[in-house]
Amino acid sequence: MTETAASPLISLDGVSKVFYTEEVETHALNNVHLQVMPGEYVAIAGPSGGGKTTLLSILGLLDSPTSGTYLLDGKPVSGLTATDRARIRNREIGFIFQAFNLIGDLTVYENVELPLTYRGMSAGERRTRVMEALERVGMTHRVNHYPSQLSGGQQQRVAVARAIGGKPLILLADEPTGNLDSTNGEAVMGLLQELHRDGATICMVTHDPRYAEHAERSIHLFDGQVVRDERSEGAAELVRHGFEVV
Repeated sequence: MTETAASPLISLDGVSKVFYTEEVETHALNNVHLQVMPGEYVAIAGPSGGGKTTLLSILGLLDSPTSGTYLLDGKPVSGLTATDRARIRNREIGFIFQAFNLIGDLTVYENVELPLTYRGMSAGERRTRVMEALERVGMTHRVNHYPSQLSGGQQQRVAVARAIGGKPLILLADEPTGNLDSTNGEAVMGLLQELHRDGATICMVTHDPRYAEHAERSIHLFDGQVVRDERSEGAAELVRHGFEVV
């Protein structure tokens, strides 16, 4: 029996983004076409100002395209209300930021728990999710510490735990190693690879070609356009799992 190919988790068709000021139009994205399959690990690379962060903001429903269509898990996002977008961000998208974005007066446990409190989960279910996530990133021994008591690498591990605690459809990472030294950077990249091997779908913005090589596919942006879409040997795994590689 032939295995049916999966549908794209993310599908962008002709997406453009223009920022307007009184005298200038800035074209941050220009006619971007992109599909990301479930379980893919995609690096979004390119020079500063090329549109990487704008693209990630649109994927994460933090911004909207000026034109074009965006389907998330087969559903258009253009007609979503602000409340709907916030709900999807909370339930279906995990964010990992360069600056960690942990809340300084909350403990490690409370930082990871916070997004789950908006879901109406019981305290017991939240605790299970939090401890599972912290165990996954090797930070259960720091549950009662505050961000200021952690190293940069440890803070980013907590940020990853916060992102995966809600079991999202997709992880979006914006320069997750940008504030880390090379040793901690490699450790975080190794953690992302482990999550990907367990089935996570990851889109990661990076300016560092060393880290882009960790992904199975690299999208290169220049002046808001996709100029190169390369697949590593990991593409063979997609084919074996019934995905169409184009």
